[in-house]
Amino acid sequence: MYRFCVKGVKVLVGLSVFVLCLCVFSSCGFVGGKQFCWEVHDMNRPHPTIITPGQQAGQAPSHAIVLFDGSDLSQWVSSKDGGPAKWKVENGYIEVVKETGNIRTKQGFSDCHLHIEWATPEKVVGDSQQRGNSGVFLMSNYEVQVLDSYNNRTYADGQAAAIYGQYPPLVNACRGPGQWQSYDIVFRRPIFNKAGKVIRPARITVLHNGVVVQENTEILGSTSHKKRAKYHRHEDKLPIVLQDHGDPVRYRNIWLVELPHGQVGN
Repeated sequence: MYRFCVKGVKVLVGLSVFVLCLCVFSSCGFVGGKQFCWEVHDMNRPHPTIITPGQQAGQAPSHAIVLFDGSDLSQWVSSKDGGPAKWKVENGYIEVVKETGNIRTKQGFSDCHLHIEWATPEKVVGDSQQRGNSGVFLMSNYEVQVLDSYNNRTYADGQAAAIYGQYPPLVNACRGPGQWQSYDIVFRRPIFNKAGKVIRPARITVLHNGVVVQENTEILGSTSHKKRAKYHRHEDKLPIVLQDHGDPVRYRNIWLVELPHGQVGN
């Protein structure tokens, strides 16, 4: 307990209340897992790391992990067997090869900013979900849909930039068939307790071609087809997965920045 006086009246407060009062007059955060509080304009407060941003929009900053630079699939493997990824690489992009299966990153990730650019086939074949279909899976479980949604009607929670089977995008920001498009995805992983129950759901923000289409959206669980999503406990870091849905969708300029866990979105 802590004792102090307010206008001559002695007051006892618990430790948690005392810390709360301190934080009202200062800004608190975590450094190396320890909590620190700083006064306003405190010169001792740690400064952000200096990085070099990309010279052009969408270009990887200096602290990014480049997952595909246009040359090879050395950062990717087949999701089927862990062997070499069998998608086609040419002209600075990778293209889905039908029936070769999904591909995944060799490395696992959790909280991150993922940038990825994609293009559906210029020649329109099919409609609804059979038109330029693929997907980007965060932590191998949570899908942001890729689809040619330009003048193409389908179910709202399955169009481009939807959290598949859960949330439609706020707006349809799709460019026409064959044109390059971009996703910038800020993802926060779910937190599970020791019993495997989710105590903090995953959250996601998506910019499609620079337009906010998902804003701090609370993900309902792992992606499912025609089933209500639900969580199942998984590792704290898992690969990014790109989906082979049978259409020759192309991807390029894929990079990722890992985010400090818990710094944003708590």
